[in-house]
Amino acid sequence: MALPWLEAMGPRSAFAAPASKSPLRMAFLYVPNGKQMDAWTPAKTGALELTKTLEPLAAVREKITVMTGLAQRKAFANGDGGGDHARALSTFLTGTQAKKTDGADIRAGISIDQIAAQSVGKHTRFPSLEIGCDAGAQSGNCDSGYSCAYSSSISWRSPTQPVPKETNPQYVFERLFTNGRVGETTAQRARRQKYQKSILDFVQEDATRLQTQLGMADRRKLDEYLSAVRELEIRIEKAGKSQGGNLVDRPAPVGIPDSFEEHIQLLGDLMILAFQTDVTRISTFVFSNEGSGRSFSFIGVPEGHHDLSHHESKEEKRNKLKQIDLFHTKQLAYILGKMDGIKEAGGTMLDNTMLVYGSGIGDGNRHNHDDLPIVLAGRAGGRLKGGEHVKFGKEVPLTNLYLTMLDWMGVPCEKLGDSTERLKGMA
Repeated sequence: MALPWLEAMGPRSAFAAPASKSPLRMAFLYVPNGKQMDAWTPAKTGALELTKTLEPLAAVREKITVMTGLAQRKAFANGDGGGDHARALSTFLTGTQAKKTDGADIRAGISIDQIAAQSVGKHTRFPSLEIGCDAGAQSGNCDSGYSCAYSSSISWRSPTQPVPKETNPQYVFERLFTNGRVGETTAQRARRQKYQKSILDFVQEDATRLQTQLGMADRRKLDEYLSAVRELEIRIEKAGKSQGGNLVDRPAPVGIPDSFEEHIQLLGDLMILAFQTDVTRISTFVFSNEGSGRSFSFIGVPEGHHDLSHHESKEEKRNKLKQIDLFHTKQLAYILGKMDGIKEAGGTMLDNTMLVYGSGIGDGNRHNHDDLPIVLAGRAGGRLKGGEHVKFGKEVPLTNLYLTMLDWMGVPCEKLGDSTERLKGMA
């Protein structure tokens, strides 16, 4: 079982060099169908004044940068007609124009997370982690002649190979922290789990022995980490039971909560645990596939998200969309708050992370791909100031930000998609 970084892992001698810095992480969180930009965008540039939609981020305000004016120009039609939702997601991390096809000949580009994974991934057990709340698809027509692979895939290992995301928190946990069986059926998995205990039960003796060798700060950190793992196991188990029925006979995978909020937070916690144990340093997390028609009846919005996004400037629909936007921001605040609560060399996990949150569509009614709603969270290992609203010129490529992030990650890259240069004035 992987451990978080402990002071005891550093040099023993008082005259030795300081312990290594915590690793720098990179994450990309995506929400579909755009935002209500009037309630999202701060009125002034400079010192960040949070809008109503951004208010849940107050606790980490000094560690986020709201960025306006950035664009994904290759998500526009550019002669290809309809299909803005498919292009929005497939272009978000690639900066390339997706080939319009609903057949097997899909083509986009290599995404920033996979470029980073090719370089940084050699240092970790998994080069990258791809998670999301909606399952993906590799075939079918999901948006005006575009393959479903486009509207459900944010990560692309090559121009023709999207990386599938895992939606079941239990499977993510097993993949990262236990010896899960590749290709195992639901029935086989259920039989095996019947005879398995908590992973902590297997390592408890070793953990107890390790505690005697640690200082007070390390003991506290280890206790917090083991408690977090135990809590996740209990929550995942409860999520599976909440679906009811016979676990062996149910076609649906075990471990996906009925609650959308709990689903997001479970996956977010797993991503954080993966960062904390350095199992991976790169992750993508899609809250919902692009064009999602999810109902938000649990916050009083029973209509489908996509249908509402075509609001036709009707105030009632726009107000409901603002409720959805606020819900998504609260989930982001939960994840950032958890990261900021984990102490590391150089501050907190959030200080040692650069996390992009946003959508490949500005306003869902216009299907525009300029002036995108983008938050860059974290301090990138001390490289970012935070607490600012930065406005860029017209249609500055979002991929310019990605080039800058790759520089900070120590990953050489001269061009990504439609990038033109590094963003200036970010450090």
